[in-house]
Amino acid sequence: MEAIGRRLLVDACYNGRTMTLAPHALLEMHGDLFLRALNLTKNWRSPEDMRLGQFKLGGLSEVSVLQETFEPISNCKASFAPGNEELLLAVA
Repeated sequence: MEAIGRRLLVDACYNGRTMTLAPHALLEMHGDLFLRALNLTKNWRSPEDMRLGQFKLGGLSEVSVLQETFEPISNCKASFAPGNEELLLAVA
């Protein structure tokens, strides 16, 4: 929650892979918590291809909040549209 509110990067392990994430939103869906975040470790073809991934919070381990900030991606608000999930917190 701190990383989303202060726009801080996070290092975490997910499915055995270490990655750096820019967390944009915390959601509740089907009784589980999910993080919508930009995976900065992924090789994107271009900045226009960058999009938020969804990570089950229970699957993240070895999480550490970094002191490095990020700017939200321009199209992130579209992925916060109501659906089967409840938006709990998002970058402003």
